[in-house]
Amino acid sequence: MAMSADEIYDLLKAGIPDASIEIKDTVGDSNHYEAKIVSPSFAGKSRIQQHQMVYQAIGPRVGNELHALSLKTSAE
Repeated sequence: MAMSADEIYDLLKAGIPDASIEIKDTVGDSNHYEAKIVSPSFAGKSRIQQHQMVYQAIGPRVGNELHALSLKTSAE
């Protein structure tokens, strides 16, 4: 079962509460998304560490309900 953009947003907001989040369904199939996440908590962290924080927030749904998620993260 696919995830909606709202579900992804809610998971990310719960895991990274100070984040500004934009989610786009890139293909229109509820399986391929792009997320732009800006969070002060990313400051001083490498891009890999930022992405790890995002995947931690989404949990085991990546690769299951969520097929593809392209990430753009920054601290500002």
